[in-house]
Amino acid sequence: MVLFLGLAALLWFLGHLLGLPVRARWLLVLLLYVAVLIAEVLLPEGNPLRAALGGSKAEWFLLGGLGLAVWGYTVALGALRARVRPENLPAATETRATETEIERYARHIVLREIGGPGQRRLREAKVLVIGAGGLGSPALLYLGAAGVGTIGVIDDDVVANSNLQRQVIHDDGWIGRPKVFSAEAAIRAQNPYVTVRPYNRRLTAEIAEELFAEYDLILDGTDGIETRYMVNAAAVATGKPLISAALSQWEGQISTYAPKNGTPCYRCIFPEPNAPGLAPSCAEGGVLGPLPGVMGAMMAVEAVKELAGAGEGLRGRMLIYDALYGETRVIALKRRPGCPVCGGA
Repeated sequence: MVLFLGLAALLWFLGHLLGLPVRARWLLVLLLYVAVLIAEVLLPEGNPLRAALGGSKAEWFLLGGLGLAVWGYTVALGALRARVRPENLPAATETRATETEIERYARHIVLREIGGPGQRRLREAKVLVIGAGGLGSPALLYLGAAGVGTIGVIDDDVVANSNLQRQVIHDDGWIGRPKVFSAEAAIRAQNPYVTVRPYNRRLTAEIAEELFAEYDLILDGTDGIETRYMVNAAAVATGKPLISAALSQWEGQISTYAPKNGTPCYRCIFPEPNAPGLAPSCAEGGVLGPLPGVMGAMMAVEAVKELAGAGEGLRGRMLIYDALYGETRVIALKRRPGCPVCGGA
């Protein structure tokens, strides 16, 4: 086989000198291999040429099989890249950046349900996260890591020492500083290819609809019922899907509300605020540290599915997770006739 390898290297070198493309040089090597294989099959044992070539028939066939496997891998890799470049991903400012992003999101791209087109939709999407606290922290981190192109975050709070037990996007050095800027720094550090829009202010009914109109999807990670009602009303008015999650000590719940597409809205399911003391806040009743991480990550999962058009989301369904007993259940939701926000069915 030394003679064959030497001849193959010589052909490759001559092809390079003549300016032949790589594909043509590989064709020359393939023709040489076919010629050697024919000689190995047709020439009798003891023939000087066979002796000079060396190797048995099995070894030559094995070499051909290995070459075929390498070629197949190269073709498959090229096909994978073709799915996302350039027609399936927006053009980057530099080729190097595009290659880096393809490698970064490769585990998404190879998922049949997402692929290149789904990753492109993520890159072109705009998602607004309300609250950079327990639920918003993991949701923001995973949305940024997933490659959502534009992420808005609105919150008027500052990082407190008591937040750090569960609000994983912040660290000790940010205590006393605005949460939205802490979140922005963390997302940018994790993925410099996304755009982060921090709004260091309180979300009010006066600005909600105008702000929501700039985004494709809204994630509500707040913990006050009146704020949730206001967010729901603005989402319904602007026709934006709303992913909303909530926590209580050991239990979390999550659903996607999209009345424009026939699902109930948040007010259909929770028409009246809970009685005082029935659902204590995290400060009053406590909350398991990792629980917001679980529910916030679920919010990011549902957001990716909504944006990429993958699988079956939680529209018209609510997932309830009981961390204390390790139980999960899903219940069906229906629109409420006469709902003052969405009108019901």
